[in-house]
Amino acid sequence: MKRRHIFFLGCGLLANSFLFAQTPAKKAKNDDFHLLVGTYTTGKSEGIYVYKFNVKTGEFKAESIAKNIKNPSFLAVSPDEKYVYSAGEVDNNGAVHSFSFNKKTGDLTPLTSQSSNGNYPCHVAIDKTGKWVIAGNYGAGSLTVLPVEADGALGKPTQTIQHEGKGVNAERQEKPHVHSINFAPNNHDVFVADLGIDKIVTYSLDTKTGKLSDGNPPFTKVQDGSGPRHFTMHPNGKWAYVIQELSSQVTVFDYKNGSLAAKQSLSTLPADFKGDNSCADIHVSPDGKFLYGSNRFHDTIVIYSIDAKTGTLTYIGEQSVMGKVPRNFMIDPTGNFVLVANQKTDNIVIFKRDKQKGTLTPTGKEIAVPTPVCLKMINF
Repeated sequence: MKRRHIFFLGCGLLANSFLFAQTPAKKAKNDDFHLLVGTYTTGKSEGIYVYKFNVKTGEFKAESIAKNIKNPSFLAVSPDEKYVYSAGEVDNNGAVHSFSFNKKTGDLTPLTSQSSNGNYPCHVAIDKTGKWVIAGNYGAGSLTVLPVEADGALGKPTQTIQHEGKGVNAERQEKPHVHSINFAPNNHDVFVADLGIDKIVTYSLDTKTGKLSDGNPPFTKVQDGSGPRHFTMHPNGKWAYVIQELSSQVTVFDYKNGSLAAKQSLSTLPADFKGDNSCADIHVSPDGKFLYGSNRFHDTIVIYSIDAKTGTLTYIGEQSVMGKVPRNFMIDPTGNFVLVANQKTDNIVIFKRDKQKGTLTPTGKEIAVPTPVCLKMINF
């Protein structure tokens, strides 16, 4: 039985595609960035919230809200930072939304909304040319490619890939569940973490047509029942790290020529912890010295040091998130602060990061946001 089916819906939209020039990131004026917050709107949230955030002081100020969007959970920012893309994480009519972004005002202006060709799209990513957005449909166990047009708007889907199989956890792995889309530094290798089948599925991206084809190898198997969720790569491009939602582990891989080779797995929890936990997000510090992961229900950020020669991890400890269910978090581009989005306590807690030790210290500052899910920053 084939592992997956690939449906290529045509590349006639190429004529409408526009190759964005990659603009190098500029230093923010007065250390200010725009902080964008994706949310679930099933409660009190009104949509995507935007704040001004100072990466030197940790101070913040509300700027705008993009309203009338259902569950704009995960966000992706175009390489030139002119456009923002959001998952519309709903059943039956999963969507991907596009917006233009005004750096002067912090306003998001809706452009287009397209189908994700699957239910509950929980993740979106954009390639380094700015031409192709890929959405991961958690509910459907599929991923969909959408072209970016000259004005930043999304065209109709050009390809949908359906994963097949299941895992050993009958409750959580009854079928595929695509959880994240991740571009390698070469913009050719695409790694898709599928929680339902315990695989990191690999694709090759043709940046001219947007077509995905099977990678070599086509997938990397992880431990049965582990549930790979989010994925990140070291700044040197040699190592990759995956956080496992179900087994509460982080796995370290060597990355070379499109292939991942696992070489270490560590728990995200203290040895004496006996309760329930579910991992969520993972990030490497900008200097490449430390790795951080979020523990939901244990409600902590786990901290590891990274060996400069091998990329392997050493457990340092954990920091309480001062809230409940840390869905997503981010390290600001300067590495000064870690911001943690606590889904169940409607707050984003701001921590100062010790760049030498990797440890986190509460600043006493927090942003009140209903059901925060995803954090991104854009230069002023």
